[in-house]
Amino acid sequence: MCRYFGVSKSGYYDYVKRIGREEKDAQLAEKIKQHQEHCFQTYGYRRMHIWLEKQGIHHNPKTILRVMKKYGLLAEIRRRRKWQNLGQQIHRYENLLNRQFSADRPNSKWVTDISYIHTKEGILYLSMIRDLYDNSIVAYKTAASQTVNLVLDTIRLAMRRKKKKVAAELQLHSDQGFQYTSQAYFKLTQSYRITPSMSRRGNPFDNIMAENFFSILKTECIYRHKPSSLREANSMIDRYIDFYNNERIQTEFGVAPLSLRHSV
Repeated sequence: MCRYFGVSKSGYYDYVKRIGREEKDAQLAEKIKQHQEHCFQTYGYRRMHIWLEKQGIHHNPKTILRVMKKYGLLAEIRRRRKWQNLGQQIHRYENLLNRQFSADRPNSKWVTDISYIHTKEGILYLSMIRDLYDNSIVAYKTAASQTVNLVLDTIRLAMRRKKKKVAAELQLHSDQGFQYTSQAYFKLTQSYRITPSMSRRGNPFDNIMAENFFSILKTECIYRHKPSSLREANSMIDRYIDFYNNERIQTEFGVAPLSLRHSV
């Protein structure tokens, strides 16, 4: 039989010895698989390496990458969203943020934007505010239509949650969407003593940290599960943002966003 199949006797007996024996990487792969299911299959090998280290499982990052490739456990690649500018502009603001995407204290630099979640029932609009101190989502609102009130309600929710924790000079950066150039937005930011900052026209990278969150959300959650209804999309967003704020490890800091804040 060995001569017929062109294999050596030693190779055959080596194969027989391995029958029923657990594969070398199987245990590690199972651990990675379990956590990928928990984190919506969103962790790349670097983030997975950090998580495994926290569990007391020590392997070289290249080993993690090899095992994830071998067993089909890699995260998906993100997609970019194009910048759009809609409606009449009444108020325009200086680009105070100027691509300084870090903050030395919580609630001093926020970025905001609106994105589109496609379902079979139609589009769900998601408005959110992200804190550049720890990249956490401060507040978010959804609606079946894209209105100025969606943005205003997001700001009101953020300010209710933070109350007196907001820095004396809070900067809120946005793009030039019609909601952010409206008179109502101007009045609300003035009432809360928020200083608006705005991207330059046709420069989506000025607000890349807002774009970045939507890219994460859509790639790690929405695109993969394709919500069929507005209700299902809302439920998915609620679950994912809770996971993102409290559990999803940031490779830069090694902890989830709110864990970084609570450790200060």
